[in-house]
Amino acid sequence: MKRLLLALFLGFLFLALPIQIRAKSIDDQLQDIQNQLDMLAKALAPLESEYSQLQAKIQTSQKQIANIQAMMHQLDQQLLDKEADLAVKKIILAQKARRYYVNLQKFSPLEIFLNSHSSQEIVFQFGWYHAVLAQNRQAIQAVSQELARLNQQKQRLAQEKLQLAQLQKRFQQRATFLAGEISKAHRYRAMLTQKQEELIRLKTEMFTTSVGETPPVQDACAGPPGSSNFCDPGFRPAFAAFSFGAPHRKGMSQYGAYGRAKKGQDYQQILRAYYGNVRLETINSPATIATTIGSLPFEDNYLLGIAEMPSDWGNKGGYAALKAQAVAARTYALAYTGWRRNSPTVKKAICTSESCQVYSRSKASHPPDVWRRAVQETRGQILVSNQTQEIISSWYASTAGGAIYSYRESVAGHVTPQLWDTTCGNQSCWPQDAYENIAASPWFYKAWYKNRSGKSCGRSHPWLNQEEMADILNALIVYQHDRGAISHLSQPDSCWGSIPGTWSPSRLRQEADKYGGHITSVSNVSVHYSSGGYTQEIVFQTNRGSLTFSGDDFKQIFNLRAPGAIHLTSRLFNLIRY
Repeated sequence: MKRLLLALFLGFLFLALPIQIRAKSIDDQLQDIQNQLDMLAKALAPLESEYSQLQAKIQTSQKQIANIQAMMHQLDQQLLDKEADLAVKKIILAQKARRYYVNLQKFSPLEIFLNSHSSQEIVFQFGWYHAVLAQNRQAIQAVSQELARLNQQKQRLAQEKLQLAQLQKRFQQRATFLAGEISKAHRYRAMLTQKQEELIRLKTEMFTTSVGETPPVQDACAGPPGSSNFCDPGFRPAFAAFSFGAPHRKGMSQYGAYGRAKKGQDYQQILRAYYGNVRLETINSPATIATTIGSLPFEDNYLLGIAEMPSDWGNKGGYAALKAQAVAARTYALAYTGWRRNSPTVKKAICTSESCQVYSRSKASHPPDVWRRAVQETRGQILVSNQTQEIISSWYASTAGGAIYSYRESVAGHVTPQLWDTTCGNQSCWPQDAYENIAASPWFYKAWYKNRSGKSCGRSHPWLNQEEMADILNALIVYQHDRGAISHLSQPDSCWGSIPGTWSPSRLRQEADKYGGHITSVSNVSVHYSSGGYTQEIVFQTNRGSLTFSGDDFKQIFNLRAPGAIHLTSRLFNLIRY
């Protein structure tokens, strides 16, 4: 009954809780999520334990059934041998009995009486036949008894096998039921986790991943000391986290392509730099492409309306970047819609928003001459993988921070290179000589303190004071020792709303004291970068001495705990003490 209640409870959570979440505010949802995760963990523990035990029992019964099967197979062989032996013995007995009766007819009783010599021999012969026949009968009887015994043993084994099979079936039915309930709970837990991430992204959501037709304006006060958009916070010490680029950091960097074009690279060099072992292949483009706003002429409308890169770059030394963008956009659109070299037809529609590629009707109607020329001069050109001999899914984004991640694209598995997007081709001249820095990307090195809609929670700069930085480090100390505490590490005073269960700075100090003491001051910060293009670790000199945290842990806790909309957008970042 207890197990049934647990299963029903899990089913109730899976069906009922999403309704609760939709009906509540975002902040209440966060607390609901954590409460339900705790309840799920308690409910799942006994079910998973029972499921594990049932699996062990099923395996044991399977082994026992297999052993019985082997024994029955052995018995079947023995029965076959015994039945054959019995058949042979019966034949021999029949032959000997026939010979006995034949010989019996050859002699009359008078002949036996008159011939004593013959009489003695015949009597001996008949006695011998009788003895042999008796032995054969006994042997047949023994084989018959052995056959009966083996058949009884086989019947017992069959009964035992049937009972085990029935028991295994009950185990399996229960295990299947539990697996279904556990699977529901895990799916629900995954949904809750995804919901948590979505809520956190509300604070850290960022810009469009491509540049768009109009270059962005750099946020005021988002730059480091010495830059034109630096704003002195007015207190010391001050701490700020600066992101290099932003997700997804795969495929072609648009600002990187612009910087490469400024340095004299042609569009083919640019494309090979970002997509690796590819070639340009000219095809007969489809006449039209299916989109979510209807069918459009492919080359003469859809591509002319792609609004993913500023057209005026073509007049500022970036014409090769525009041609690279035209090829990448053409390739991406065809790959997305199912066009393949051995099946060159469009099979599904592509969206016209930033979720796919941005298409502008007005730009398509009046394309800038330089963009029209870039599309026309690359007409029909697509990127084909020399690894797979198929069109690739050509990802691109605005800014990667000077380090591009490799990815395996989805069409046929082409693998793009991981590279430092710098003039020297490696990390040694990064970040100064990154192509994005040369192209003056406003997202190359930036401290983020606003969300995508521009909300900053009243903060006019990204700088944290000593107490705020110490609070984040205390959260990191607790998180390092207790991953489950993450539900308590959100902002204590948030403009997004109060989140029940969040620990205040004083409570967090108490928790950090359990793990060697809390932080009150930070005297120095040093950041170490991996050759893989991410921040590997950060070392803090504090009142507790030297403390080291992984870059990924810091980014996760920083994005949760930092006040307002202050956040990191990339795994590649720097932290400054000013």
